[in-house]
Amino acid sequence: QVQLLESGGGLVQAGGSLRLSCAASGGIFSRYAMGWFRRAPGKERRFVASISRTTYYADSVKGRFTISRDNAKNTVYLQMNSLKPEDTAVYYCAAVSRLTTAQGISVMPPSAMDYWGKGTLVTVSS
Repeated sequence: QVQLLESGGGLVQAGGSLRLSCAASGGIFSRYAMGWFRRAPGKERRFVASISRTTYYADSVKGRFTISRDNAKNTVYLQMNSLKPEDTAVYYCAAVSRLTTAQGISVMPPSAMDYWGKGTLVTVSS
């Protein structure tokens, strides 16, 4: 059983930066492809970024967000720069054990993820 714990959320002004972390425990982290998703107020959860052997991004964050992982620390990161008010959301990380590409994660339904964290809130003020 893998547990995921997100951290790093908070309140930031538009144009600012935050780095989210997702620490995994209870499994062999390097075997999992990882993704970041977000749920804005009143909206469905949406894909943000993913990492397997490569990385993949939603068009809305491409060029501003960077996903990375440190297998030695069992942690995946999401560096968010040039934040906009529309980036306000609860951010979740997810782990997928099946063989997939980073782009493949972007089209998987939430039920296809093996594990989810509980989320961390990011609020971007204008």
